[in-house]
Amino acid sequence: MKDLIRAHAGLLIAGVATFVMMGAGQSLYGPALPAFSRIFAVSEAQAGVLVSAHWVGCFLGVAIMYLRGAGITPRHALAAMALGAAAVAALAGWWATITGAVIFGLGYGLSTAVFNPRVLRAFGRRGPSMLSLLNATFGVGAIAAPLIFVALGSDPRLSFGLTAAFAAAIWLFAGPAGREGVAQQAEVRTFRPHWGIMAFGAVAIGLEASLIGLGPTALIRAGVAEKTAAELLSAFFVVFLAARVVLIFFAHRIAPFLLYTLAVGAAAACALGAVFVSPSIFFVAMGASAGLFFPGFYVTASGKMGEDIRVPPTIIASGLVGGIGAPLVLAPMMAGMGDRGFFWIVAGVTLVLTAAAVLSLRRMKV
Repeated sequence: MKDLIRAHAGLLIAGVATFVMMGAGQSLYGPALPAFSRIFAVSEAQAGVLVSAHWVGCFLGVAIMYLRGAGITPRHALAAMALGAAAVAALAGWWATITGAVIFGLGYGLSTAVFNPRVLRAFGRRGPSMLSLLNATFGVGAIAAPLIFVALGSDPRLSFGLTAAFAAAIWLFAGPAGREGVAQQAEVRTFRPHWGIMAFGAVAIGLEASLIGLGPTALIRAGVAEKTAAELLSAFFVVFLAARVVLIFFAHRIAPFLLYTLAVGAAAACALGAVFVSPSIFFVAMGASAGLFFPGFYVTASGKMGEDIRVPPTIIASGLVGGIGAPLVLAPMMAGMGDRGFFWIVAGVTLVLTAAAVLSLRRMKV
């Protein structure tokens, strides 16, 4: 294992730094939505469009990877994220800010589709564990960013400006990573879309996007102060990170779709806890489930769909369908469902998803 890490150190270091920055950038939207609402004089539901704009950009990024994946490197992805975060930080107008979120999301989507398959491929049998490590580092940035946002006076300009600077700094050192873990033509096998696992992925990633992007607003509606909601989002990502760190040691020992099923079942239990007991405590606890959705889904889908170069962007695109649509649907719904309406919705979706996953366990073996 040590030899593998030394052999692919450039890929791993660039991937870790990029995923830290991705976590920071994505987690800023949730606590920043009330500020964007005030700055641009739009409703909270309208401000939630920024979350979907980010995911639209992600979808465009993976579409580019599908069409031109062989020519895309980590530096392309980092350049897009730096430009997008800088455009959001400029606060040049509502539509300019939405455009910035799309561009940032585009780079985010490129990064996801560049690094995940390369790391999974480069580390062979240990690939699922290293994939968990890579995605765990997302949580480091996601924990820090809301706390930094509060420390900077809840100012989106400064917070997204720092994200842009971080992306630019990583870009300077990411050149060698572009040569590692690239799919070789001889490795390519049949392209086999698997609609079942992609549907499971779409729902799970939609839930993850909604928890991150709309969770702080839902907490505020439930009576939590803005500053406390931002701090709770950081705590959510502490649990998110802890779950992914633990997974590093077990990912190669547990069936990936069983992991997915356990994650959505735990999310259902936590959502009910948020409705009936404490939104604050059980929102934070749902970070563990959110941290396990993607690894369980991605590894299952990779096993089902083969190693064609089009597979990774297709898998990620299926998740992004949920990431784009769920916040757009949930933001207006939660506005008319009382102070815990968001958690009622999450409970209903995860209970149905858990039942469907249990019934599909045999068919999803890889």
